[in-house]
Amino acid sequence: MDEKLIGQAMRQLQIFAAMVYFAPEYDEELGAAGLAPGVMCYFGGRAAPMGAVPASMVHATFYNFNPERVREHIPRVWELASPVKLIEARLVAADRALKRMLGPEVLGSPRVAEAADLARRAASEADTEGRPLAASHQELEWPEEPHMVLWQGVAILREHRGDGHIAALVDAGLGGLQSMVSHSATRAGFLPSFAQSHRGWSEEQWNTAVGELCERGLVDAAGDITERGSAVRARVEADTDRLAAVPWRALGAEGTQRLTEIGCELSGELVAAGCLPSEGVFFPR
Repeated sequence: MDEKLIGQAMRQLQIFAAMVYFAPEYDEELGAAGLAPGVMCYFGGRAAPMGAVPASMVHATFYNFNPERVREHIPRVWELASPVKLIEARLVAADRALKRMLGPEVLGSPRVAEAADLARRAASEADTEGRPLAASHQELEWPEEPHMVLWQGVAILREHRGDGHIAALVDAGLGGLQSMVSHSATRAGFLPSFAQSHRGWSEEQWNTAVGELCERGLVDAAGDITERGSAVRARVEADTDRLAAVPWRALGAEGTQRLTEIGCELSGELVAAGCLPSEGVFFPR
């Protein structure tokens, strides 16, 4: 299978799962479970499938957060709400958000049921050795409604790809902060201001990382990506696609293409419904 097709599939699908972290329902449901809104909810909901793990484990698996930001909330999160309770709250939040933005007609459609079957098949075949977030998500019980099966399947595939992406970053010699700075320098994804503040890095720490990358020739003095930096980031993405291949091979090229098509349609509808912040977070497309 063409590994570029694998990368395209996940880029089209991931909004279906990732939208929950931007939805107001997420802070509402995890807040009702006992957490403070914002990054505490993010840490708690996403890490909960791993159990009441220490801050070092969350930092290792989330990778590009300042470890001090993580320690501000972990293990306090587990004192406020159990992982089981947070897993349930995240599912409720995802269900509410999808129903609000897409409605029963879309969520009850044959294409969502078809996509759910494909995503579950791929996620169930995901190789999880050396992939703690994917492994823990794969162990969760499957929901009953097709749109939530699709949500959970995409969430597993997203964490599977993310675990492999970290391995590729480590191999490229890009630590958590350097990976965030270099990705922002490509002008794809988070704006530097949001990446820095949300991940908990100070201006001094961010600028130090820019200097380190500049010495390696990966960014220029202004912090923009260089030709060499673009090549390194392209290699990371290619390695990530290669490492993410196993669950997609289970679907084959035809199944992968079909899930990508449906995922693209649903992601477009979610974006049109306002699932992502309109400004201040992402570079304009």
